[in-house]
Amino acid sequence: MSHAITTDPAQQTLIGLLKPEQLAEQLNVTKRTLQRWEVERIGPPRVVIGRQIFYRIASVDAWLISREQRRGRAR
Repeated sequence: MSHAITTDPAQQTLIGLLKPEQLAEQLNVTKRTLQRWEVERIGPPRVVIGRQIFYRIASVDAWLISREQRRGRAR
């Protein structure tokens, strides 16, 4: 049987999930920016477990892909 919790005590998160501070660091934004994106419904989907907020890595990846923009041709 596999365990959903990592064995590193400093990283006590469910496998495949990021804490807001971890995601903020990876995206180079603040936790407040993540909160604002949630209110504005423009950020990645989140998972709420009890009072804790997490972000599924797969959902963040899909959100980032959806934000890709192609540059127009220079004239």
